[in-house]
Amino acid sequence: MGKQVWKPGNMVYPVPAVLVSAADGEGRTNLITVAWTGTICTNPPMAYISVRPERYSYDMIRSTGQFVINLTTEDMAYATDLCGVKSGRDLDKWQAAGLTPQRASAVDVPLVAESPVNIECQVVKVEELGSHHMFIAEVKAVDIDEKYLDEKGKFHLGKAKPIVYSHGEYYGLGALLGTFGYSVKKAPKNLPAGRKRRGKYGQKRNGAG
Repeated sequence: MGKQVWKPGNMVYPVPAVLVSAADGEGRTNLITVAWTGTICTNPPMAYISVRPERYSYDMIRSTGQFVINLTTEDMAYATDLCGVKSGRDLDKWQAAGLTPQRASAVDVPLVAESPVNIECQVVKVEELGSHHMFIAEVKAVDIDEKYLDEKGKFHLGKAKPIVYSHGEYYGLGALLGTFGYSVKKAPKNLPAGRKRRGKYGQKRNGAG
């Protein structure tokens, strides 16, 4: 089988399916489902979301310069989809989705209480790129649900059963395949046929890497 060449498009999947909360500074708040989001920088901690200007939440974020990225779970899949297909102009999404607003610590935008992780963001730059405008933001605080902490204080996001989005479909995460750096600590088990094992530092055992 060969490769087909398709027209240019966004094919980096799966992507996070997050709920972004926004406020207008006058008491109105809203939720929007966003798939174009991710990490930009570690120090300072920075993230981004890309939003179409016609979306109801766009003007809220643009005017206040604040938003919260709320990670979603399998239990929140229905709410996540609802907040992506309905407009805050027409209904109260918090009530319709059965979600609970909670006061944030560093921004004037509510968190989603049901979310395992809430990332409070302050916009530092807006890139008007085309169909979407990118809000580049500095992370001001991260809120973690304590029920996913173990006795040593380690956070286990996997226990929350996070979801991802791919080509119009929502998926849960599969089995753990490894941890960061495991490939150079020991030879992975069950290598596909034809794969050469590598040594301690990643070199092929039968020659240079």
